[in-house]
Amino acid sequence: MSRRVLELWSPALGAAGTVVAHGHWGRPVLAFPAEAGRADQFDATGMTDALAGLLADGRMKLYCVDSIDERTWSDRTLPLEERARRHEAYESWIVDQVVPFVHADCGGPQPILVTGVSLGAFHAVTAALRRADLFPIALGLSGNYDPRTWHGWGEQGEALYFHNPAAFVPNLGGDHLDWLRGHVRVVLVCGQGMWEDTTGALEGTRALAGALAAKGIPHELDLWGHDSAHDWPWWQRQIAHHLARIL
Repeated sequence: MSRRVLELWSPALGAAGTVVAHGHWGRPVLAFPAEAGRADQFDATGMTDALAGLLADGRMKLYCVDSIDERTWSDRTLPLEERARRHEAYESWIVDQVVPFVHADCGGPQPILVTGVSLGAFHAVTAALRRADLFPIALGLSGNYDPRTWHGWGEQGEALYFHNPAAFVPNLGGDHLDWLRGHVRVVLVCGQGMWEDTTGALEGTRALAGALAAKGIPHELDLWGHDSAHDWPWWQRQIAHHLARIL
């Protein structure tokens, strides 16, 4: 299986981020790691292996990216508003450096499916809801979509509001909502077993599904059983199952 490792410089971050690319043909899929994970996390945890058939068959190309969560959402010494502002630099890297690379690697601009696990699910779903022009389909596995519940502190400002689906989705309206209804699809997956409740993933997934439903935004909610844990073996099964049908 083809595997390439690239470093893409980000002026916003003042540093380079890593992208691990797999596959020779197919729809581009951009994958965010779990909290504070690096671009090789999908390889190390069996996620890439779970998608080996789809990659070999030319149904998808997989682009795994670094996170910088330790400097943004996971830095509890910072108020949430500052974490959100720092996250904006990471979003700039994704939109301004990673997306153009993916487009060039795929022979031209085309829709990119985004996915991720745990905190990576938050990144994927938020990216789709904010930039459905680039990411029209999001697959979130065991995500908690409300940063205000992440051991946060400080008052909410614009940065936090606009990077928090639990805050901005209920207030969507007008032409933008009409456009979003026709351009985005969100698939939310979560187990009901160990750690899905204590991480807030189960409650957060249900809450976001309810908010999307209230606004008529196309979405699916897929809750797995009480044996399905917040852990890699289950995410391997979930990502293989869903990508096989939505690519």
